[in-house]
Amino acid sequence: MPRKPANSKVGLLLSLGSSVIAVVRTVKQMRRTRGTQDKLTTANTLAGLLPLVTSALLVLRRLRGRSRQHSR
Repeated sequence: MPRKPANSKVGLLLSLGSSVIAVVRTVKQMRRTRGTQDKLTTANTLAGLLPLVTSALLVLRRLRGRSRQHSR
């Protein structure tokens, strides 16, 4: 049975950092594809961007939840 990863603050911050880097790279790719007027590639890039943004937002929510728990 796989072990559930610990939700350490460092681990969450690393996950958030990697998500942010992936979002930035995808946004740059989207700008390049929009310049080529290739609608299919632009749609593909946009479809790839959505899960990256979602994962970054999930990590942020977990970090906020941890900070609220420690402040109580």
